[in-house]
Amino acid sequence: MSTPVSSSLPAPSRDRYRAAAADRLLTSLEGLIGRHRALALQDDELGLHAELISAEVAHELALTRSTLTRYPPLRSAG
Repeated sequence: MSTPVSSSLPAPSRDRYRAAAADRLLTSLEGLIGRHRALALQDDELGLHAELISAEVAHELALTRSTLTRYPPLRSAG
């Protein structure tokens, strides 16, 4: 009888979680810029537009901060 081979992949490392968080933040901010540049052509609601941008940026920063807090960098032994 043969031993079953585990098909599960190793869990992502702390560095991968941190890199993924940074990548998600940058991708989200690029998307935000693209969306809001298109909306910036409509000058009639600039105050609301600025609030929307602020809220989206705050949300993305909170998500990233939360992930980075859960996976802090390892201290080097030195």
